[in-house]
Amino acid sequence: MLKFKSLGSGSSGNATVIQARCGTQMAHLLVDCGLGIKELDKRLAAAGMLADQVDAIFITHEHGDHIGCARQLAVRERIPVWMSTGTYDAIGRPDFEGLLRLACDGEEIDVGPLRVRPFTVPHDAREPLQLSCTDGDARLGVLTDLGHVSPHVQQHLEGCGTLVLECNHDEQMLLASTYPPFLKRRVGGGWGHLANSASAALARSLLPGGLKQVVAAHLSEQNNTPALARQALADALAWPAEEIHVASGPQGSEWLVA
Repeated sequence: MLKFKSLGSGSSGNATVIQARCGTQMAHLLVDCGLGIKELDKRLAAAGMLADQVDAIFITHEHGDHIGCARQLAVRERIPVWMSTGTYDAIGRPDFEGLLRLACDGEEIDVGPLRVRPFTVPHDAREPLQLSCTDGDARLGVLTDLGHVSPHVQQHLEGCGTLVLECNHDEQMLLASTYPPFLKRRVGGGWGHLANSASAALARSLLPGGLKQVVAAHLSEQNNTPALARQALADALAWPAEEIHVASGPQGSEWLVA
């Protein structure tokens, strides 16, 4: 069984736990840990977990709301931490005391019964990666922090039954916001963040491959609302709006089965 829970999603900090169970085997992957370590411990406890139950950490890119306490947690609990060479370079190549593992586009990572496949995305970071993963039955895609959906991204998400999908901003809200022009261009540009409309178009394109569950994630507190993100996805998928999950900044999401 494949389960997951967002511990927090947005500019205030991102972290998602993915749990895979196969018979007596169980593994937990922490995707990003963009929180302070005390806050991460608190949110793991609220999820019914302890930090020493995390088997591996996967860091998508070097921005502070994703890298957070990665090194501190890895060293304290002796957890292997995966990231791209570009991400490692961007954070200054710190000493991970033998726990660093380098992830590459398309190269599968095994975490117990969980198989993880990273892929590159267009975002304003050094070598950002997102991922899909499977326990052999269900397939989950995690896609936050990208400016547009490239054919490469599309290819790696085909066949996902569940998708944690960035719905960063509503285009009209961003245009009308108090953000300075350079920041509007950055957020709304091809290397920034996905608008609700782009996220909805991607979700719709994945329907024929078996998409059955979507969690809207990484919503801007200033330039989006849960209702707008949910409705954009619901309209594109022809699903009832209440079937779309939304991961919030402070609360994340409930435990969900992929």
